Amino acid sequence: MQSLKPYNTISQKDALTGGWTPIKNIKDPHVTEIAEFAIDEYNKQSKGNLKLEEVVKGKTQVVSGINYTLVLQVKDETVDNSYEAVVWEKAWLKFRKLTSFTLVKG
Repeated sequence: MQSLKPYNTISQKDALTGGWTPIKNIKDPHVTEIAEFAIDEYNKQSKGNLKLEEVVKGKTQVVSGINYTLVLQVKDETVDNSYEAVVWEKAWLKFRKLTSFTLVKG
């Protein structure tokens, strides 16, 4: 019987429950999907108009699901800024929640 690969971009042997693991491939389509979800949710909540430029870096944490912490380069009209977004995902339930979205200073 073949085991299914998880949706995240780290292997299960690399992930310790509660510990953070760097995302090896930040260009992975699922990572981009998580980033787009974070920006869409932020825009809904704040009536903003942010657009994703790129995912700069990220890490994951295995909990009851997976927490993704992503640093995102975004554009708002003509201004570029970096934000840190935290998204909690339970892929098997098709559940995602934006738990944090903060401007990165500096």
